[in-house]
Amino acid sequence: MVGQTESAPSGLTTHVLDTARGRPAQGVRVELYRVKGDERCRVTEAVTNSDGRTDVPLIERGQLQPGTYELVFHVAPYYAGFEAAPKVPFLDLVTLRFTVSDTSGHYHVPLVMTPWSYSTYRGS
Repeated sequence: MVGQTESAPSGLTTHVLDTARGRPAQGVRVELYRVKGDERCRVTEAVTNSDGRTDVPLIERGQLQPGTYELVFHVAPYYAGFEAAPKVPFLDLVTLRFTVSDTSGHYHVPLVMTPWSYSTYRGS
């Protein structure tokens, strides 16, 4: 492939999509933790922009290490002003725990959500 290397250094990015409203979720607080055994160490924190993404990668390319991570999305405050959402939030914090084993590729871990459900996948 032109302009790409076979083993581009990995990084970590995310974005949040609000399928209840049919748009990117702006203003969602996202925390990233590194997990080792029973210990969690916060790596960074960000807030999603108008495109539902963080302004910078959560971990820059070439800095991602193998191991277990958690992304914590603060969804209850985001849906607090949404008329169709329940008055008492069904979802508060959405925590995604995942393992990075191969750092030769980029990790993109999005959250697709409504006030009542969510899904995720590993993108590139």
